[in-house]
Amino acid sequence: MLLPFIAVTCLFFLWGFPNDLTNPMVEVFKNVLDISNVKASYVQLAFYGGYGTMAIPAALFIRKYSYRSSIVLGLFLFMLGSFMMYPSAQWVNYELFLVSFYLLTFGLAFLETTANPMILELGDRETATQRLNFSQAFNPMGALTGQVVARIFVVERLHTKIGVDAEAATATLSPDEKQQIIEHDLGVVSTPYIILGFVVLAIMLVFLFMKIDGRRDRAERLTLKETYSKLFSNKNYYEGVIAQFFYVACQIMVWTFIYQYVTNLNATRGADEQLNATVFVVVSTVSFLVARWICTFLIRYISSAKLMLIFAILGITLCAGAILINGIVGLYCLVGVSFAMSLMFPTIYGIALAGMGDEAKLGSAGLILAIVGGALMPPLQGSIIDMGGTGLNDLQLFGFIPEVNFSFILPLTCLVFVAVYSWRSMNRSKNPLN
Repeated sequence: MLLPFIAVTCLFFLWGFPNDLTNPMVEVFKNVLDISNVKASYVQLAFYGGYGTMAIPAALFIRKYSYRSSIVLGLFLFMLGSFMMYPSAQWVNYELFLVSFYLLTFGLAFLETTANPMILELGDRETATQRLNFSQAFNPMGALTGQVVARIFVVERLHTKIGVDAEAATATLSPDEKQQIIEHDLGVVSTPYIILGFVVLAIMLVFLFMKIDGRRDRAERLTLKETYSKLFSNKNYYEGVIAQFFYVACQIMVWTFIYQYVTNLNATRGADEQLNATVFVVVSTVSFLVARWICTFLIRYISSAKLMLIFAILGITLCAGAILINGIVGLYCLVGVSFAMSLMFPTIYGIALAGMGDEAKLGSAGLILAIVGGALMPPLQGSIIDMGGTGLNDLQLFGFIPEVNFSFILPLTCLVFVAVYSWRSMNRSKNPLN
């Protein structure tokens, strides 16, 4: 099982790259196309909406065919969505960009629905959650690479300056000059995705010739009715789907709107004191990665549910700091939330699917479907930021909280749901009848 484990673990890095390459695109599209925060956040609605659409079909496909077939199909859809970025840029069509993101994540839904339960079964049941935390630790490495690429090969090459009033910056330009800048910048945005498409094509060819099916592909299967009955009689499972929805929503909101948080801080700072949002995003991802490795070790000695409860409480505290404390300290709190989130996705996954056997394939679909939280919640946060206008500090809540700061009440609320799930799971491990 070693070769399949290594091969599938590599996929965690692969899908981490577009996840965090895409996060800064919300602010990029907002500035390049001069649109509202809500409309720009449709990028995340399209990106994570693909998971919600394709998770269950992907699970049914795996159930009928095999792990390898699902991985190959996922890579094909991933590649197709990446290549569609080229006509999107050539035709200067924001809606087609959204369709491209949507299709790309069809592929990611197949990959994640396949890879997570496969890692759980490739080894001893006792170490399944620890093993998934290990594989998931390669995901933020891909995310970090995506962030660096987004900064160096996208943001730095744009003619539109990020973090400034786009309308004011282009006020003296003619319509033709504005159009040329938009065409150039959308071409810059599409380039890394097109290159990624060729990389995915090469990896797909490797998987076509590799035997990768897990050992339980050959296990006796329950009927669909029996599988659904078993899943939804398991409190750890169906509560885990809810917790996963709110966790993913929290992660995407924190990593998407940290750019706006920094932009708002820069509005009150001098030209020589401007903060680089990408630096703080990279620090967030590094802290996320380091914490995930630490947690992979700690789970050997502390129950996964108890450890997740501790980190959820830490995240709630830091979110409150990001809301209530203006200035650089609030930003440090927001960066610290990433440290607290580190173990949540794989730990919720491991608790929810523990002991599921072959039905984990379909159970995995519910947990991947929960990723739709990352599609639905960012527009809601964008609408909070837009309460007083399309700026970031048009309105101050309670007389001292900028609307962009207050919008992080949503990630805080999401972490409360994770804390409650951790608490209930911990109690159930002591008393399985609860």
